[in-house]
Amino acid sequence: MLMESGLALPLAGLIAGTAMGYVARRYHFCTMSALERRWYAGDDNGLRAWGLAIMVAIVLSQALSLAGLFEPQQSFYLSPSFGWTGAIFGGVAFGFGMALVGTCGFGALVRLGGGSLRGLIVVVILGLSALAAQRGVVAIGRVALVDSQAYDLSALGSPDQSLGSFVSAIAGRDLSFTVAVLVVTLLGSWIFRSSAFRHDPGKIIAGVGIGAVVAFGWAATSWIAARSFDPVQIESASFVVPPGDLILQIIAVTGSLPDYGVGLVLGVVVGAAAAAVQRRDVRWEACDDARELSRHLAGAALMGVGGVFSLGCTIGQGISAASLLSISAPIVLISIAIGARLGLAYILEGSVRYAFFRIERGPGK
Repeated sequence: MLMESGLALPLAGLIAGTAMGYVARRYHFCTMSALERRWYAGDDNGLRAWGLAIMVAIVLSQALSLAGLFEPQQSFYLSPSFGWTGAIFGGVAFGFGMALVGTCGFGALVRLGGGSLRGLIVVVILGLSALAAQRGVVAIGRVALVDSQAYDLSALGSPDQSLGSFVSAIAGRDLSFTVAVLVVTLLGSWIFRSSAFRHDPGKIIAGVGIGAVVAFGWAATSWIAARSFDPVQIESASFVVPPGDLILQIIAVTGSLPDYGVGLVLGVVVGAAAAAVQRRDVRWEACDDARELSRHLAGAALMGVGGVFSLGCTIGQGISAASLLSISAPIVLISIAIGARLGLAYILEGSVRYAFFRIERGPGK
């Protein structure tokens, strides 16, 4: 049987990743690009597509929960222990690294599918640094700076860190569904208020597709967990630790079979490659010089460590955790945006001093 063969999790991840990679490459779904276009071109269609992915993921995840097909509290994103230091400082580090590289871990995999060797470098270094932060020497610092400073939200009466549970604890009655409806309504009104976005089918397809795949992850891992004799982590899309797990699977016999995340990482490359071939957009790319290479190495390392500290990336926290209305998601997202702005100021302006004061300097200034 598929359950006994151990192929169910990586196969489900491969299917989900292929869909994500294809959609992202075909319709240019990229968080870093969306932020850059908002700050430098005044175009927020990319951010609205990202918001649409969150909205779709929330709607579908809530539907799965109501149907009894998924228990959100089983996700580590809703642990009552909230590592606020990791969410803030890890998010800033991830964002700064993302700016140095020009994309996040997910984007690097999408680039790799199109032939970018820079993407390969980023994925490898991100994966290794994530492993170091999760279970290596950097983990010592993580325990001291993040784990030991985590705040137990159960002290406030909330069983987990979802916004719905938090509001319900304050109100004294279950308002989880009401909170979800309110968030979806507010998010949807902002997303579709833009006429330009409403007339951009590519961005709409990207947002709906990515959000649906995130919900699929919750459903698939929950379904497999209910039918497996072995413990299965309930998870969805994230691209920090999974690249490291893939590296371990390639270079060492760990005694464990590939999980959903490993299949997801491979799938993104496959899907992106399919889209690149279809559009005749495959081209080998490498770093132009040592300076660009060093920037990619440093950025990937910051994303790996920062992503582990914050328990997620632009996709992991930005969409997967957000789909569960985890209070960590907006904090990490804001921190990533701050880090990205600092990184862009450092690269384009020559100093982080210009991050929040002016976008660019005129000639001779």
